[in-house]
Formats: sequence, structure tokens, C-alpha cells
Amino acid sequence: MNYLRFLNSISRARKPSPLRVLAELINKSPPTMITMANGYPNSDLFPFEEANIKMKDGSTINIDSKAMGQALQYSSTSGLPDLNQWLLKLQDHLHQPPTRASNGENQIQLTVTNGSQHALCTACEMLLSAGDNVLVGSPLYSGASAMLKPLGVNLIPVETDGDGLRVDSLKKALSKWSPDNINSSLDAPKVLYLVPNGDNPTGGGLPLDRKRQIYEIAQQYNFIILEDDPYYFLQFNKPKVPSFLSLDVDGRVLRFDSFSKVLSAGLRIGFVTGPQALLQRINYHLMASVLHTSGMSQMFVYKLLETWGMERFLKHTQTVSDFYESRRDTFLRAAEKHLTGLAEWSTPRGGMFIWFRLLGVDDTYDLITKKAVEKEVLFVPGISFCTDDSKPSPYVRACYSVATDEQMDEGLKRLANLIIEAQKSS
Repeated sequence: MNYLRFLNSISRARKPSPLRVLAELINKSPPTMITMANGYPNSDLFPFEEANIKMKDGSTINIDSKAMGQALQYSSTSGLPDLNQWLLKLQDHLHQPPTRASNGENQIQLTVTNGSQHALCTACEMLLSAGDNVLVGSPLYSGASAMLKPLGVNLIPVETDGDGLRVDSLKKALSKWSPDNINSSLDAPKVLYLVPNGDNPTGGGLPLDRKRQIYEIAQQYNFIILEDDPYYFLQFNKPKVPSFLSLDVDGRVLRFDSFSKVLSAGLRIGFVTGPQALLQRINYHLMASVLHTSGMSQMFVYKLLETWGMERFLKHTQTVSDFYESRRDTFLRAAEKHLTGLAEWSTPRGGMFIWFRLLGVDDTYDLITKKAVEKEVLFVPGISFCTDDSKPSPYVRACYSVATDEQMDEGLKRLANLIIEAQKSS
């Protein structure tokens, strides 16, 4: 693939930081190496020695003085080497990327980032320029809107349903371009952004046949797929649906993963996986901005994964998924009890969210942001997820992750009463 086609002028102009390259060299050097080149602070002056982390099962994870010293010092831009390698093994185990053994620019690499949204934002700033056309699922995750709109790009909405992105809508969105001359079309979309599992806000999940069709379309129209998958482990499908990364024979997928939903949101550990030609440019951006993700957070996660091993980690993620599936089922029972005939919805395939279309309510903004707040119940109005926020939306997003059974029942009861009042006044 000609990856230069996808890079904007800023990304093309980036060069590796000499000091960051030096950091990579130091990390790979033997203990006998004498260095007076790097500007590292003397770690003997750091006040932290070691840490013992008490787990909920009563066990303890120790970060000894050697690991603590590594965590507190500058490190590789792509992440602590041990953690990076563990995560690459995880990707091999889960996705078996077809280009893993490649020796070319499409060979798989991985970088640890400050949450997956950090990686996604960096990728957008690498790939996109003002005026570019970008394919996005509609409704659209509000965090993606916050990243994309300030870049001055044109969002081309692709409709979704309970099974995620609709293939017919994607084909329609691309119908003004011809695959035969796509590489010479200056305005042809270079990027498709989507959330394949537990979509925020819809809860939709792409089945494998749709993923295959979407990937074939990406090949025909030569665009990059941004696979934003923070809810991969929260799929309610058994077995889990294979990822776009597992289908990627070309090296046209950038995959974004997160530990926020299964280990900790506050640690801010995510990772991006994709072809080295694009990961290299992402790393150049990080070299010029954050240098690398928090070493302490990375060591925290690595020590846990090292202690648990692959099998126990995946068992833990299944426990988390089962919990959210149970929360979903409880929420749906309350929805059927209170909202039947007042709203429509699809059963979430994963994640934490459900997407309601209120009947007889053309615009939910005032109802949710004012009247619902007065009744002491909080939801998110649909307009927050619209690519065109100048138009009214009859939708509402609800989250079932933390509310108790009783709170779900009472909250949806209050929403039902508000819908009835709105229908009467319309």
C-alpha cells in the first residue's frame, strides 16, 4: 500500500526526535554501556522505592525497586518493552493479524497510549486535513465528534442499526466516487471510523459477514478503517466476533483497544495496533508531545498481566462481560415494564448503552436536559450523537453500568411519565 496517500502534510513533515531515538537505544543497551548522552534525571533522587498493591482477592502484587526505577524513568515512546511485548502476544492470541509475520511496511506494530482515545485523536491528526471527507457511523460517538469536527473535515454519515454499520448505507455514501479512479480522486474518503462492538450510543455490534463486506469495500475504495473497539471484551456474543484486524490482509486497519472498561479507567492505558508505516508516524507525534505514556500506570498493568497470565486475564474479562450482560437484561426488563408503547429500542449486543427512540417526541433536548433533571433522573439527549447537531433528535442514550436494579426501575418510570406529558402537550 502507498501509505503516503493517507498522511497529511503535518505528519509527513514529522521526523523522529533524536533524544527519543536515543532513549530507544539506551533501553536496548547492555548494563555495561556507559552513557553521558541522555538527559535523564538521576533516579537515585526519586523518593519512591517500591510498592505493594493489594488485590480484591486478597493477594498482593509487588513492584520492587528495580521495576519502580524503570517505571519512574523516561521510557520508550511505544511503551515499556515488557508491556508492549505482552500486548502483542495478546493481539496474536485474540486476532491473529494476517500481516504479523510480514517484513514490509504493513507489518503489525503496537504502541501503548494514554487511553485509546489518545491514540485515536493522534491518528486523526495524522491522517486528516481540513476539507477531507470522513466516513463515520451515524449516530456518532460524541468523543469522536469532538476530535473530528475541529479538524475541519466533512463528516459523511453512514446509517447504523442493531447490527452496527449498514453496508447498503456505506455503498450509498461512496456512490459518487468510482473505485476505478479512487486514488486520483482528491476528495475521496481516506478514512472510515466505526465502533464495531457495544457501539456508543447504540449498543450495536457488527456480525462477521458485515465486517467482511465492509473490509472488501475498504479495499475497493482504498480507505483506512479506524477500528475503535474499547468494548471488545464486553461483547455479549459467544464466541466473540472476529475483529477487522483479524481480516486485515493489506495493512489498512488501525485498531484501538482500552483497559478502561476491564481493569481501570483512571490508569489511562490503551494501545493502538496497526501497520508499522502508520505506527511510526503516530510515534513521531508522541515524541513531540507526551514522549510516552505514564510509566507507573504501564508498570501497574504489566505486573498484573504478568501475575495473572493470559488465561486468567481473559477469564477476568469474561466475568466483566457477564456482569454487563446481566445489567443489560435487568435494564431491558425495566424498559419493557415502563416504556412499551412509549419508546423503541434494539437489544444491545455489548457495552454499556442502550439507544431509545421516543414516540411522539420530535426533539428530546429540553425533555432530557431540563425536565428530566428536575425529576432527578439523567440521560443523554440524542442530539449529542448527531453528525448534524442543527437538526432535532427523538433519541435518548441510557447507560446501565452503575445504576442498581431499583434505580433503573425508578429512573425509567420517571422517563415514562415525562414522555406521556410530552405527548399530551404536543
